[in-house]
Amino acid sequence: MGNAASRRIHAEILAVWGLFATTGVAIVVTYARVPVHELYHVSRGGITGGLSRVLVFSNFPTALVALPILALLVERTQGRAFRAAAVVSAVLCAVVAWPGVVDEADLDAKAVNALPALGVGIAALLTVIAFRHVDLARRERQPRDRVRLLVAVVLAFAALPWLGAELDVSLEHVPVLGWLFLTGELAHQPHVAGLHRAVHPGDHHGMDALLLALTAIVLSRALPSRAWPRLRAALAAYLSLMLCYALGNMANDFWLEQVAKRGWTNWLIPDVVQPKLSVAWGLIVAAALAVWLLWLRHEHRRERLAGVAGLGVP
Repeated sequence: MGNAASRRIHAEILAVWGLFATTGVAIVVTYARVPVHELYHVSRGGITGGLSRVLVFSNFPTALVALPILALLVERTQGRAFRAAAVVSAVLCAVVAWPGVVDEADLDAKAVNALPALGVGIAALLTVIAFRHVDLARRERQPRDRVRLLVAVVLAFAALPWLGAELDVSLEHVPVLGWLFLTGELAHQPHVAGLHRAVHPGDHHGMDALLLALTAIVLSRALPSRAWPRLRAALAAYLSLMLCYALGNMANDFWLEQVAKRGWTNWLIPDVVQPKLSVAWGLIVAAALAVWLLWLRHEHRRERLAGVAGLGVP
């Protein structure tokens, strides 16, 4: 467990857990103090409301992220008991995909939400067990890290209104940003009567999508070793789909709040939160396939170059 690859994976996994833990704390605080009528599709207030909303957050999007983390843990950890616990955790996390477990129209916690939350909890515990002796002192650069950083910065900038909403902070009086983004202003929403805040306080599916996108970017640095080619390729496919799904959701939420609510158009980018047979989901799958194939091509190119270098061919 003390080799460089283990250290690298440990750092990436900890970064993802830290990102979600920080967001979870922000959700509890905001939903506990903001009046219920200002929040989105919840009916509970106070600390109870905060805990209820963070339980749903532990399902979507957190359970989706726990799955690739479990794969990385299993690849680096020996022991039947550990792997059996990882399988149990994965099955519980997968419950989030069942229709109705997370309903965007009703974000109050339900009893069934405890199952994916338990799966996430087991995954977090397995992370602690797997890496409790790992040295984090050394770091390694990887190819395309600059591209990863650039994409992450661009996405985080586009998500500034949702980052502010997570803490009930409006950008409308912030120089430059208040001009670029609608946040606390009242605005018309296409096909909905009345005026509403352009960006409601609390968690947004655009923010959840940002977390998924950042996870895909970060964990792409921590793919399993080439000794596990099938797991490596499968995890790359999963992260490709996660990234494209996240971008689709960010585009949907951003377009609604920053374009349609300005009155520029009544056309909306289709909602893609729930998988379904649609043109939008077809585009997501096609884009994910393209990203995955590009990754495979890059992998094969690196392997050929490594083989040539090993033969001493200039």
